[in-house]
Amino acid sequence: MTQHRRRLTAWLLAGVVLAVVLTLYQADRTAVNEHTAAPGATEPATPSGTVPPPPTASASPTTSGTPAPTASPSTSGSPPPTPACTSPGTCGFPDASTTGPRIELERHDTGNMSVKQDGTVIKGWDIRGSLDIYANDVTVIDSRITSTNWWGINLRPGYSGLKVLHTRITAVPGKGPDNGGVNYAVSNMGGSSIEVGWCDISVFGNALSMGQGDLHDNYVHDIVAFRNQGGEWQHTDAVISGGGNKGRLTIRRNTLLNSTAVDKGATAAVGLFADTGVVSSVVVDGNWLAGGAYALYGGGPGATGIQVTNNVFSTQYHPAAGAYGAATAWNAAGAGNVWKGNRMSDGRPVEPPPAS
Repeated sequence: MTQHRRRLTAWLLAGVVLAVVLTLYQADRTAVNEHTAAPGATEPATPSGTVPPPPTASASPTTSGTPAPTASPSTSGSPPPTPACTSPGTCGFPDASTTGPRIELERHDTGNMSVKQDGTVIKGWDIRGSLDIYANDVTVIDSRITSTNWWGINLRPGYSGLKVLHTRITAVPGKGPDNGGVNYAVSNMGGSSIEVGWCDISVFGNALSMGQGDLHDNYVHDIVAFRNQGGEWQHTDAVISGGGNKGRLTIRRNTLLNSTAVDKGATAAVGLFADTGVVSSVVVDGNWLAGGAYALYGGGPGATGIQVTNNVFSTQYHPAAGAYGAATAWNAAGAGNVWKGNRMSDGRPVEPPPAS
């Protein structure tokens, strides 16, 4: 009897131990399953040939399907405003550092010198006087001219091919023949185009005077007012054309300043006038223009083929570039006339002036 009771007790203890082991095993499996399903656990691989749905973003697209707007150009499609420009040099336009001679100069007291040999090259000269050109294909480069004549350099009728490059052209105020004034830095009286580039030009009343030519990368500044022989204030312009030209006049990438007061003769930074005939075929592109009664005179009635594009009208002398406005005498109906991309130095667009 005692032996039977001991065997029963052993079986009961074995059953209790087995129950405890099974309970612990089940608890361990449950813990493992809960850890596998926890957030951040590795997701099972997507079955081949299926695409998982995209995750839901916190800032979902609009119901129309259009992506949410970003802080960029306006939805109207208009371009962003052009940044303001403070001065010619800092904004990439010519100034004293990018114009004038690049080499050392040798002084030449030529006086008012006539050039009569075709193909003459004047280089490295510091000229006290002026040049009167009676020849073809003359080049003046890396030089300086200080004139007390009517002009600094003048191309006579019947001659062509003049180039004036990397040269400083100035005058002595009060010493010129026009009642003390000096009139033209470079004058083209010939019937063909000339080139004036990378020149530093000052003092003359009408600095660049011609109906046709290629005027580029020049710095015209410090025009000096004077009363002419008639006793009137001489009209002053950085570039002036009298019309009636047969070829093209291109005015590109120049700094053209006319700081003269209006009551002392200031007319324009670029003056396209029909004084001797209709103005035609002129490009005024990518210049810095400041001063004058108006910074630009656009050719007036009958002018055709006038392209005024991408210019900066500076407020450095007047809030509107010129004393009375940025531009005038614009023939909007003229064949081939284009006004595009012009702005003030503070970034405001400049619209074409109304017909005068």
